[in-house]
Amino acid sequence: MEMLAIEKELKENSYPGRGIVIGRSADGSKAVTAYFIMGRSENSRNRVFVEDGQGIRTQAFDPAKLTDPSLIIYAPVRVLGNKTIVTNGDQTDTIYEGMDKQMTFEQSLRSREFEPDGPNYTPRISGIMHIENGKYNYAMSILKSNNGDPSGCNRYTFAYENPAAGEGHFIHTYQHDANPLPSFEGEPKLVQIPDGIDAFTELLWSSLNEDNKVSLFVRYIDIETGEYETRIVNKNQ
Repeated sequence: MEMLAIEKELKENSYPGRGIVIGRSADGSKAVTAYFIMGRSENSRNRVFVEDGQGIRTQAFDPAKLTDPSLIIYAPVRVLGNKTIVTNGDQTDTIYEGMDKQMTFEQSLRSREFEPDGPNYTPRISGIMHIENGKYNYAMSILKSNNGDPSGCNRYTFAYENPAAGEGHFIHTYQHDANPLPSFEGEPKLVQIPDGIDAFTELLWSSLNEDNKVSLFVRYIDIETGEYETRIVNKNQ
């Protein structure tokens, strides 16, 4: 698979929607994840990320402008022991609760499907990072309608064991801006992951479309110690 520059992927796509990146830093010492949200409507753009314990949640920047919270207010990131869960919806809680009951990542998502926001039927994208005894692996999932037909749900899980230094994978909800929005297709994209959380945060934020970007979360976790650093950038400050 061709290694892609994520800044090029983002700069050439005005609306990838919501995106998850998971990988390993170039020096091999850090497990890395990033999650961003974008918006076209006032309701979608009226959001910020805030820290919530070891995870984060979305909240309305201006509560007076919040119309429908159902698909935009959720916890994108939660931590369960040595596992970090990152998703684009309230399935974060579904995965957390399932894995807390000894279900697998894939089993936990069996009760969920794409979002009920026809005609887009936005895919649910999810990631899980697992660090134990100096070993690191991760998996990504996408639940999507059957080529825009909501009577069927297509489920894909991609698992990466002992990922190589400097490599990561990028999955996002939409191929590009359109009406209706076409769902992401294919495997998560292989992308470069640099050292340095601040450099990576700046790279991602500056590459996202200026009109549509809303918020960005980045976390670097030390694979040996479990200690982590987090960065949050909100367009609404």
